[in-house]
Amino acid sequence: MMRRLEGKVAIVAGAGGIGTATAFRLAQEGAGVLLGDLNGDGARADAEAMAADGLNVIGMAYDQGDDASVAALVAKAVEHFGRLDFMHANAANMKAIREDGDAVSISLETFDATVAVNMRGVLSCARHALPHLVANRGAFVVTSSSAAHMGEPERVAYAMTKAAVNALVRHIASRWGKEGVRANAIAPGMVMTAQIKQNMPVEFQQQVLAAHRHWRLGESEDIAAMVAMLFSPDGEWINGQVLAVDGGASIRP
Repeated sequence: MMRRLEGKVAIVAGAGGIGTATAFRLAQEGAGVLLGDLNGDGARADAEAMAADGLNVIGMAYDQGDDASVAALVAKAVEHFGRLDFMHANAANMKAIREDGDAVSISLETFDATVAVNMRGVLSCARHALPHLVANRGAFVVTSSSAAHMGEPERVAYAMTKAAVNALVRHIASRWGKEGVRANAIAPGMVMTAQIKQNMPVEFQQQVLAAHRHWRLGESEDIAAMVAMLFSPDGEWINGQVLAVDGGASIRP
């Protein structure tokens, strides 16, 4: 494993699936990692398992819908590791996603809950991390979604918030790029996290794959690899982009 991130420190905001795989990949490449999640016990358990393998990872609870909690997450990383170079804003309000609907049927309560975590919460991640990213010429990555640009008959709040965070990374790149900060979004396609594998019928998985351009569906490690590249010197000239990592599902500029 390449160690492109030796001596650097990252926060992965949102554990489970993509987040946990990303924390593992970043730590393998030499970074100290703080893994945060609303499920603090889960984040700490994942971090402890990685630490037992000799990786420099700690976990803690935080609530991305609470600006003060996000500030505490950033403060903990700086306190424990002494610096902060990278922020991966990965969390989403899963309960709200399950209750999402179309523009007529969605409740405003569900819409507001989605915005609080998926949009305002990502802004909180950026605003509290940015002073450190500027100081260390670091990078910000957000997990977006192909839903932001492909158009769906459902999940209106989810798609709207993902389009919003795409705008945020372009703003950050435009405002702080000259100061050495890079900001990009990753738009995954169907990623087969453990939770999805457990809950999605095999027949439906096969239907999705049959309609796909690629020979397999995505894995959390596919997204983790892209995050690691964007944080590394290999991604130094990539800024303000929304990068599809979806096996060719979207095929777009």
